[in-house]
Amino acid sequence: MKKWLLVFVISVSLFSCDIRNKKNNPYSLGNRSAVFTDTTSVQMIDSTHDFGKVAEGTKVIFDYRFKNTGKKPLVVSSATASCGCTVPEKPEEPIKPGEIGILKVVFNTAERPGPAHKTINVISNAYPPFPVLSLTGIVEGRNK
Repeated sequence: MKKWLLVFVISVSLFSCDIRNKKNNPYSLGNRSAVFTDTTSVQMIDSTHDFGKVAEGTKVIFDYRFKNTGKKPLVVSSATASCGCTVPEKPEEPIKPGEIGILKVVFNTAERPGPAHKTINVISNAYPPFPVLSLTGIVEGRNK
C-alpha cells in the first residue's frame, strides 16, 4: 500500500509541473506583449528612481514618465509592485502616439526601516515591453 501511494505521489508531482516551453507561449511573462494585436513602442523617460534617505512613516511618491513612440495608442493593462507597501497607479486612458504618459507610484515606508528596493512590472501593448521599473532608497528608522 505504501509503495502504491509513493508511486502515485511521484506521478502527480511530475505531471503537475509546468514543463512546457515558455519561450513560445505568448501568455508567459517572458513575452508580455505578444497577446496584443495592435502593438506600439514606448520610450522610458524615467525607469529608476532613488529617493535618497527618508524618515520611516513617510510616503514616497514618484511619477514614472514614458512616451508612446509608436503609431498606435499605448494601453497599459496592469502595473504591479513587488510588495503591498508599494502601489502603482496606471493611466486609465490610452496614451496617444507622441504623447507622454505617467505611472504614479506610492511607497509607504511605515515599519520598513533600512535599504529599500522595490520593483514595478508594467504590462501593456508596447513591444518591446516596458522594462521593470525600480524604486530605491534608505528608510531611516525611528528612535524609540
